[in-house]
Amino acid sequence: MKNTLLKISMSLLLVVFFSCKEDPKNEEKEAAVKSSVSENYNISILVDLSDRISLKKNPNPTMEIYQRDLGYIKSISEAFTQHLKSKRMRQINDKMQLFFNPEPENSEINSISKELRIMADKNNASKELLNSINATYASKTSKIYESAIKDDKYIGSDIWNFFDSKVQDQCLEKEYRNILIILTDGYMFYEGTQIKNGNLSNYLTPQLIKQNGLNTNEWHKKFQDKKFGFIKIDKDFSNLEVLVLGINPVKNNPYEEKVIKEYWSKWLSEMNIKHFEIKNADLPSNMDKIISDFILAKD
Repeated sequence: MKNTLLKISMSLLLVVFFSCKEDPKNEEKEAAVKSSVSENYNISILVDLSDRISLKKNPNPTMEIYQRDLGYIKSISEAFTQHLKSKRMRQINDKMQLFFNPEPENSEINSISKELRIMADKNNASKELLNSINATYASKTSKIYESAIKDDKYIGSDIWNFFDSKVQDQCLEKEYRNILIILTDGYMFYEGTQIKNGNLSNYLTPQLIKQNGLNTNEWHKKFQDKKFGFIKIDKDFSNLEVLVLGINPVKNNPYEEKVIKEYWSKWLSEMNIKHFEIKNADLPSNMDKIISDFILAKD
């Protein structure tokens, strides 16, 4: 009987010992989760409203480009909402906004975009606000695209200038995780600000790629040897993460996609952006996980 009691006592002591020993690890894990969840997000969406969304110039029988964009935006807002809901109300201090560059001439589009500046903090955070974000983004962005397509006045996309003159002031916040998501086909062109410096430029078109001779299997060697690329912007964006969605190369050059991605990768790296991804135009259902994983990634 004594031996039995001794064995039971020893077993209990071992359970208590190992439970106590594991407690610090459990506490560390819980602390890490809470720290990760309480991170503040500042998400910016830059929409390319150039003629890439034109139903006349770029029809897509599978799914129109603007519909894909709307699907991506839906995934972005859902990931942002999921992040907010993972936090305690008093921890919430997060932002999401939508930009164009240049701004469309249509005043209605500009007015709607102002309504898409979400600033949630402990003073206004509520279940009603959190539950309204996805519906607001879906309806408002749909109106923007419908209006732009109806106007049929596509003024181009000046993404380079957006980085040069606006990202620092409008997309970066101290003590935030700053994420910029760009919806574009990968080309850049704006009539008013074309700059060329040797083999570097602040724009990229199918014509320029062909003109530079980057349409053969020797494209990569030529790209490096002749130092092609975007003009470097002399700014440090190391506290910015970038997700480029919708790369859609023309079909007459089998190397076009690789060339576009090389331009972007080199440029983003030169600006010290350490975390970036560049993805092709795909169905929103295929992109949902990619978008969610990028936004909700934990260090």
